[in-house]
Amino acid sequence: MASLQPSWNYETLKEVAAVLADTETGLTGTEIGDLLMRLRMEDPLPSSTKRDRLTEAFVARQNLDQNSNRIITFIVHAMEPVRYRDRPDLFSYRCDRLNERLAFVGLHMNDKGEVAKGALAQTLDEATRIATSVRDELVRRDTHPEVLRYCSLEVLKRDNFHACLEATKGIFDRLRTMSGMQGDGSTLIDATLALGRSGHPKLAINSLNTQTERDEQSGFANLIKGLSGLYRNPVAHDPRINRSISQSELLEVLTAISMVHRRLDGAEVQAES
Repeated sequence: MASLQPSWNYETLKEVAAVLADTETGLTGTEIGDLLMRLRMEDPLPSSTKRDRLTEAFVARQNLDQNSNRIITFIVHAMEPVRYRDRPDLFSYRCDRLNERLAFVGLHMNDKGEVAKGALAQTLDEATRIATSVRDELVRRDTHPEVLRYCSLEVLKRDNFHACLEATKGIFDRLRTMSGMQGDGSTLIDATLALGRSGHPKLAINSLNTQTERDEQSGFANLIKGLSGLYRNPVAHDPRINRSISQSELLEVLTAISMVHRRLDGAEVQAES
């Protein structure tokens, strides 16, 4: 960014530093030291915790310059895409976390690792709407944990194509785990959920006492077949270049799969008849 950018308040500096120096997902102490030296930024607390060290380095430089440009330069260097060639999921994760903070100063980091002008957030809700990633939105929707257990890496990589595939495959894995049966696809669905001649499926999502409940059971089995037909079989066979899945569609698919897992939470394993 060529023009001088206004100074950020202390809390913003602290929050940005907290993302970049996070204990588990942030830069290492060596990486922080190397970047500070390369960008000729003072390192007031080299022996402190990573977060405090980086915060104080940001404060010292901003006080010297009376603008936030060098802080932005540090972020851009820390987020150079080439650094993440083997960890695109980490790039996406840091980028999402940074954008939640940068929204409060009207900035945004794009997929190229560049910081540009963005919408300015005044409240937490506004920041969430501006910066929300697919993963954040899934958390906000209280998506069933089984969904992200199967596709969190693909979601972080923004690989919508394979996120749909893995999440749908997760349903079949859970059916096998709950029922103790083998198989896959429609065969497994019929074996575990279909009413069959006996009217007693291996996994029952309700008491099956009324026609409405039996219809619900059949509808649930057909729903899973539909999800498999739409998002597992085509995705498994079509080249990615021929199948584009938007973020909106991904959210809808994963929300539907979340509902499937919630119904399975209450399913009962029926005794052999």
